[in-house]
Amino acid sequence: MRNIAKSLDSLHQKIAQIERRYGRKTGSVALLAVSKTRSIQEIKAAIGNGQRDFGENYVQEAVAKIISIKRPGLVWHFIGPVQSNKTRDIATHFDWVHSVDRIKIAKRLNDARPDHLLPINLCIQVNISKEPTKGGIRPDELEQFLAECSNLPGVRIRGLMTLPELYDDFEQQRIPFHQLKKLFDKINTDDGGYDTLSMGTSHDYEAAIAEGSTIVRIGTAIFGART
Repeated sequence: MRNIAKSLDSLHQKIAQIERRYGRKTGSVALLAVSKTRSIQEIKAAIGNGQRDFGENYVQEAVAKIISIKRPGLVWHFIGPVQSNKTRDIATHFDWVHSVDRIKIAKRLNDARPDHLLPINLCIQVNISKEPTKGGIRPDELEQFLAECSNLPGVRIRGLMTLPELYDDFEQQRIPFHQLKKLFDKINTDDGGYDTLSMGTSHDYEAAIAEGSTIVRIGTAIFGART
């Protein structure tokens, strides 16, 4: 598990360098370790090296991990597509959901959130690249979506998320992230109180940070390639 420790240390150094390079405040970008399909042993190795935020895609697998690990101070993020029949488990066990793109899902998470827990943090997924195979609302649907969420006490909208089309060219990578940041700034003009831009993966996190990301979702660069 030494590689996980080295990978985390290297990533934190790289993120700090990128923050400086693009004039971002030191520590303004959080590292979300994407732990889907990873073993409990691998996750515990990351925890042992200071990682506290973990992202999961598969509800049944994730809930088993959350119950088994049960460490105070951990923050669990659901980052996969949300199925209606899984909202109760998500609302019960997770702290964040990054992939809300239907008002029906927001309402179900609100209704299922246990009363003893704080409101669940949500990022609205925006299909900024307008890819037909990707989830996410259209940019022109965002304001209405936010209005419909405003009366849901069990959820707290924190910001936006996107999974844009993958490019190898750095300048091309920046374009969709720049577009999402503009949209984010627009909804914050009336003191919306949103503070989160979840964008960037192992493939393109430098471009995402350059354009304002506050959470980068990284799995392979921490845990290595999946077998």
